[in-house]
Order: sequence, then C-alpha cells, then structure tokens
Amino acid sequence: MGSSRFRSSSNRSTPFESDHQQFGFLIPSISRKYRSLSFDSGLRLIVSLSGNQRFESPTRLVMATSALNSDRKIVTGPAGYVLEDVPHFSDYFPNAPTYPNPLQDNAAYSVVKQYFVDDDDTVPQKIVVHPDSPRGTHFRRAGPRQRVYFESDDVLACIVTCGGLCPGLNTVIREIVCGLSYMYGVKRILGIDGGYRGFYARNTIHLDLKTVNDIHRSGGTILGTSRGGHDTTKIVDSIQDRGINQVYIIGGDGSQKGAAAIFEEIRRRGLKVAVAGIPKTIDNDIPIIDRSFGFDTAVEEAQRAINAAHVEATSFENGIGLVKLMGRYSGFIAMYATLASRDVDCCLIPESPFFLEGQGGLFEFIDKRLKENGHMVIVIAEGAGQDLLAESEEQSTTLKDASGNKLLQDIGLWISQRIKDHFAKKMTLNLKYIDPTYMIRAVPSNASDNVCCTLLAQSAVHGVMAGYNGFTVGLVNGRHTYIPFYRITERQNQVVITDRMWARLLSSTNQPSFMKHEPNHPVGEAGAMKW
Repeated sequence: MGSSRFRSSSNRSTPFESDHQQFGFLIPSISRKYRSLSFDSGLRLIVSLSGNQRFESPTRLVMATSALNSDRKIVTGPAGYVLEDVPHFSDYFPNAPTYPNPLQDNAAYSVVKQYFVDDDDTVPQKIVVHPDSPRGTHFRRAGPRQRVYFESDDVLACIVTCGGLCPGLNTVIREIVCGLSYMYGVKRILGIDGGYRGFYARNTIHLDLKTVNDIHRSGGTILGTSRGGHDTTKIVDSIQDRGINQVYIIGGDGSQKGAAAIFEEIRRRGLKVAVAGIPKTIDNDIPIIDRSFGFDTAVEEAQRAINAAHVEATSFENGIGLVKLMGRYSGFIAMYATLASRDVDCCLIPESPFFLEGQGGLFEFIDKRLKENGHMVIVIAEGAGQDLLAESEEQSTTLKDASGNKLLQDIGLWISQRIKDHFAKKMTLNLKYIDPTYMIRAVPSNASDNVCCTLLAQSAVHGVMAGYNGFTVGLVNGRHTYIPFYRITERQNQVVITDRMWARLLSSTNQPSFMKHEPNHPVGEAGAMKW
C-alpha cells in the first residue's frame, strides 16, 4: 500500500502490519497504545514502544502530523494539508479480522480497470485556490476497498428513514438493499418502521430484492417516518438485542445528530456495529456537500407552481401570482426555481431581509412592476420575512416541532393579505396564492436525483463494509466522500447573498436588493448599507 504500510526496523511481525492498513487509522491507536510518535527529517513516521523496539514507515508520508481528540480524527501534512477523517473499526478493534472484498469476483466489476479506491485518496473541500494557498481541508474518498470487515453471512443490516418526506427516499432504500445484495451477497436486511421510535416501539420489515423492486416509482417512504422519538439508549438496546451490525440512517441534520449519538453510544459499549448516514434535506441546507438528494426534483416540481402562478397573473388585470416554497432557514429552492423559471419578478428568501413600505421597499417595487407589465410573479421561501410577521403580530412563537425546529407562521398568507390591504385603495388586484409544499415533498425523484440516490447508497454500503464508521456520505466537488458527523451537524448551509449566485438572481429578476440606505452616504461607501 506504499506509504500507508508500516514495517518494523527489527523485521519482526508487528501489530501495525496485521491490524492497521492506513496511516489515518493508525494515529488514534498509536496515541493510545504506544509510547511516543514523531517524524524524522524525511517525514517518516517513527513510533517507539516500551523498551528499545522502534518502528518506522518505509517511505515518505504525505500525511505528516496528527491532532486528535476523542471526537475528531484530524491528520495534517505539508503545505497546509488537513484530512478530517472518519472513525474506522481498526481504531477500536485492532485485532478484527478482515476478508477479501467479494467485488473482485463480481461480474459487474470485471470491466473496471481499478476495482478499489486507493487508501490514500482524499477529496479537497475547496477546489478554487490561489498559487500560494494552503492545500486545505480534505475528506476521505468514498468507494470499495480491497479488504472488508464483514463476512456476507454475518451481516444483519437495518435501514431507517427519519424526519420529513423528500423525493428519493424510496430510491435510497432500494439501492442500499440492492448494493448489499448484489455487490456483497448480504441476505439479511431489516427496515425500521416509523423513524427512530420504530427501533423500540414497532416491528421491523424484512427487505429483499423483491420487496424493493419498484418502490422508486413511488413518493414517500415504504418504511414510514416520523419526527422526534430519538431515545439513544433504547435504540442501541434494540440494535444490540436484535444482533444488528450495520445501521443506515437516512435523514436531515437533526437525524444526523441522532446518528452521531447512536454511534457514540455504540462505541462506548464496545459493539462492532457500523453507523452510516445518508443526508436527506429537500432544502439543501446540509453543509459541506454539493447538494442533497431530492433537491433537483423539488426545483423541477416548483416550476409547475410558478408556471401556474404566471398563467393566473397574466390572465387578469393587475394579476399577482404568489408562490410559497420550502426553505425554513435556507432559500436554495426558491433561488434555483426562480433562476430556472425566468417568469419570476421577485424572489424573497430568509438570508436576504426585506421591508415592505417606503422607498426601495417591496410595495414600491410591486407598484412599479404592475405599471410596467400589468402582472407580477413573486416567489417567497417559507422562512423569509418571519421578523416582519412577528413585529406585525406583536408576538413571536417559540413553539417547536418534534424535531426541534421552530414552528414558522405562514408568511405566504400574511404577505398576501398585506399586499391586498396596501393596494386596496389604489387599484384592483387579482392575487392568487399557491402553496405546493406537500405536493413537492410527496413526488418520486426525477432522473437526476435517482442517479444521486444510487451513488450515495452504494458509497455508504462500500464504506460500512470496509470498516468505516460514524460518517455521512456526500458529494464534495463532484466526488463522493465520507464526512464526519460533526461537520454535517455543526451549522446549516445557507445562500450567501454576497456571492455571485445571488447577484445572478438579482440580475435575472431585476428586483432591488431591499437594502436600507443610510442618509448622506452613497451606495458602495463603507457604512452605506444596513440590513
């Protein structure tokens, strides 16, 4: 394995050679079990044990140093290289047996020039750099490895879907089952009914190739889902009692936090159980990854609502079509649907505050656009304008749903009424309000998302079989990677309104930015704008 293998300077067999195949996996075990860790001038790793026994790597290492704590597995190297690695069975079970990957005998892979991903392959988080930029953060590349940590007959896998509905859930379920069955010969796969609480409150569903054959044609999830119900102790008790050793969790940021808690409890108990997450969020608000499955379908389906709003608006004098789309904290669906449509006059998202009255406000822009065109289409994300709504109602709700998300008031209904009230004495408006939220969530995934779901599911299966653990699989710069849970749950992905994509939208709709200007300051001068 080149720089990934270690040898003893005394030429005797060592735990390194038999138990640790990759440098990234060696570091945590070394830090716990051996006396010292250092590098020589050639960037060769030197490990000293008690007595005079010493080990060193045979070649120069790309990964030069390691900074670790109990939760994070980080390896640093020359030129600012950082690998944010994921846990592996060899970290906790140094003597765990490994087996040849059955893919080497799989007919589907017989035409592939290189069956397996190299152990040193990583994917950079950022690909646009300057000549003097550090190499930056990397994640471990997803894909099959030469050795696996499970024999097919010993695997008892389970799949659970959590949180709200999203196009593609059934496709992910299907492809996990197909991947385990076709690629690795796994025959025992369970579906957990009804989300996290299904682990301890409901019966399981047996999944096989026949069961999942055509489920991708339907929206929703055949396993059922729910919000909340996460009781880590009960869930892990159920996993342990049933003898489950692979857990695939499909869900958004809240569900991935639950997956991280399950992984930590499993590790605390010393169970040889792998936990993998497949990120699901129709809002595309999970960080790090390029996009989440279901997002393309949501944007495509949103076009139907926008088209209907446009037809309504153009068919009546002073017609306004108002469409509310999903986007609690992130306005990606609204932004991309607007860019794709070309019929939208104004897009309002949570990241870009706006105001209604006065110069530069929304009402002024509506009046201007109606005088110019005689009609208007407005797209608003569900999380936009919540501050205005709270001020108007003189109250702000603190209620949350079972997943811990703040319950939002209906901005679509509220702003529709405010627009009608404002223009009531000026002109006769014909405003049609369309909320396609549940129609979009319930449709099956389109072709693009079906491909995305397939690759995510297969990557998750490859990672688990190879012994990786406590990770979420995701597309980073066009490559599938294994990402630590903490990176997925540390923040939410949001539209950056100082970025070019938002500027492209403003150029497309020709809407104002709705920034308030301080008096006596020209636009562009420091301090000239405030939100």
